[in-house]
Amino acid sequence: MGILQDRVALVTGSSRGMGKAIARALAQEGAKVALCARNAEEVRKAADEISPGDGRVLGFRADVTDKADVRGLVQTVVARWGQIHILVNNAGANARIPIESEDDARWRAVLDSTVLGTYYATREVLRHMPDHAGGRVINLSSILGRFGVPGYTAYCTAKHGIIGFTRALALEVAGRGITVNAICPGWVETSMADRGMAETAVALGITKDEFRRQALEAVPIKRILDPREIADLVVYLASDAASGMIGQAIALDGGQVMP
Repeated sequence: MGILQDRVALVTGSSRGMGKAIARALAQEGAKVALCARNAEEVRKAADEISPGDGRVLGFRADVTDKADVRGLVQTVVARWGQIHILVNNAGANARIPIESEDDARWRAVLDSTVLGTYYATREVLRHMPDHAGGRVINLSSILGRFGVPGYTAYCTAKHGIIGFTRALALEVAGRGITVNAICPGWVETSMADRGMAETAVALGITKDEFRRQALEAVPIKRILDPREIADLVVYLASDAASGMIGQAIALDGGQVMP
């Protein structure tokens, strides 16, 4: 029996990377887990890899920026499992967009997938999250929600917004016995981080390997985190042990940010 036995969890943006690691960790602790992503084949493959064929881990195609998609996803999960106890808002996008760029579509895409998607998913799930029954909303922000990086105004804006959303919502639903917290990862070994390193390296006129070396110099533990480390913190926040933790933005970053 895991510490999350038979609780129902929904993890957005979970076909790969941190989202997939989070879904796997929740399932290993006994939760029934719904994964969602925009690519139907990838998310269903991810669900099968985590738990093949037992019906406790399922993948669904959904675009969190589409209100109707999100509503349909949540209704499908609730129809199957009755309610949702844990929501992990992991979906998001990153892009290097210098302020002089007029690529409004990319700017909007970063904010929509991160902030608007979190809002849509949270609003729908809270309608089906039972009161005083271990309800959890866990939002993925970033250490770029704690400080700024040149060229990443869209991403920093979105991730700062997630922290504000977390703090306000935590107070709004505390009376229902639901906790809301955010995690602020540093560098994590994912395809998104790899793309970010490549983009920044090009902008600086250096190789990706050189930028990676420089990036690690700013991390006291001198390594990039494994997605499982983020997943383990999600499991803790989803458990009864974290029932007193409300409205926090927790840095898990190898020591890059110290309040």
